[in-house]
Amino acid sequence: MQTLDWIVLTGYLGAMIALSAWLSRGQADSADYFVGGRRLPWWAVGISIVATQSSAISFVSIPAFVALRSGGGLTWLQYELAVPIAMLFLLGWVVPYLRDRNMVSVFEFPQERFGMATGKTLGLVFLISRGLATGIAVYAAALVVAPMLGWSLTASILLIGVVAVVYDTLGGMKAVVASDVIQLGLMVVGVGCVVALAISMVGGASVAWEAMAPERRVAVDWSSGIGDGATAPFWAYLVGGFFLYASYYGTDQSQVQRLLGTTESREAQKAVLLGGLLRLPLTLLYLVMGVALGAVWQMHPEFQAVVSLERIDSLVPQFLLTYVPIGLKGLILAAILAAAMSSVDSALNSLSAVTLRDFVEPWAGKRVGDHPLAGRIITVIWGVLITALALVADGLDRTVIEAINKVGSAFYGPVLATFVLGLATKRVGGRAMMVGLVAGVAINLTAWLSAWPLHWMWWNVMGFGVTAGGALVLSLDQEARAGTDLPAARGRAAEGRWATPLLAGGFFLTLGLVMLLG
Repeated sequence: MQTLDWIVLTGYLGAMIALSAWLSRGQADSADYFVGGRRLPWWAVGISIVATQSSAISFVSIPAFVALRSGGGLTWLQYELAVPIAMLFLLGWVVPYLRDRNMVSVFEFPQERFGMATGKTLGLVFLISRGLATGIAVYAAALVVAPMLGWSLTASILLIGVVAVVYDTLGGMKAVVASDVIQLGLMVVGVGCVVALAISMVGGASVAWEAMAPERRVAVDWSSGIGDGATAPFWAYLVGGFFLYASYYGTDQSQVQRLLGTTESREAQKAVLLGGLLRLPLTLLYLVMGVALGAVWQMHPEFQAVVSLERIDSLVPQFLLTYVPIGLKGLILAAILAAAMSSVDSALNSLSAVTLRDFVEPWAGKRVGDHPLAGRIITVIWGVLITALALVADGLDRTVIEAINKVGSAFYGPVLATFVLGLATKRVGGRAMMVGLVAGVAINLTAWLSAWPLHWMWWNVMGFGVTAGGALVLSLDQEARAGTDLPAARGRAAEGRWATPLLAGGFFLTLGLVMLLG
């Protein structure tokens, strides 16, 4: 890092903090702090959703998966197949109903539907899983930042944690969304610069493609992921991916909280649609980056010497450190920090919202919880905890992106089952739902810790099935509990019909790319 690089980097960080301070003006209550006063524009929310997904983990681990991961390659494209299907499900049913309730925490719905115990259990599951995942995200960003800055991993983690806490604590959800719009643009520029430099080093795009092993160019693996040890099985990604994305975009506080900040349910639907449509082109950009960097690794022995197959997540950091020129290095490092911040800021805000709304307010009273200062204090506490988790995240998995998806897959199916049953039937009561939820999480954790021969994407399906099945069976002899106005929830479905052709087109476009490359 030379002087020009430091100027670019510090200028970016200073601008983000200044933007957050400016957006913090006029915050009067927790609704202003956590959901932007419910005045967030749909297009900014949609971009923010994509920016959160395109974290530093994506920046580091997707190219490494494509270029060097054993069993990897372009099969990562299969991961996008389920996105349009899940979005159709959410647009027509879940999103309109949840947005119309004017909540701050999405877990207010299961509390009202199934009782305080179930709602708090879901909130606790979210706090644990999202806290762990965010700690991994900070660690992934530090893997890139540390070698480029010449700092230790510990110092780099502290830098990311402190900056994220400062600007998120000041500006709340408005700062999260506004900064994400800027950060996504910076990420695209950064990835584009890396791709252009790598392709020029190997002599062109066609050369980079030919340097890729034929088996890595195949984008479809027709394996099931059940007992076959497949790394990226098609059916696991398609079926399991539906449950994962439906849960993530429809029940995860870090995503739904943004939607709750839009002006109305139709605006929330537009934001979800935009987020779903922008995922594919951004993923393709990461795949191209993996092809280009893989070619550099194949054709430059000195690069092979510094990038070990045992630590393939060093591929991107070492490329930036070794080949990127002065000035551009600072810009790309800023892009990586932007990717890290876009994930960490939304997680901190959502963790704080759930903690305050579902745990602090029932104990301390709404008057205390409604003041923005309470949210800021809890945000700082979570920032400290997440930074501490990042310090012990090393060694969780060969590729960090798989580790973070495993964390999510252990919980997403059971959480989605709880929301679906709450919306679809009045028969399931709180006690049965609680038993089903615990059983669903337990079966997934057992599969993980016992190393069952089952691809982790199937955990989403298994957890959903065990949770829903267990709750329904236990409810057969119970009286119907207080439910929800299902006709009102379904009545909003018509507003999502316009999205069907677009999302269907996105699904078939992705499927076509998979089949073409397969």
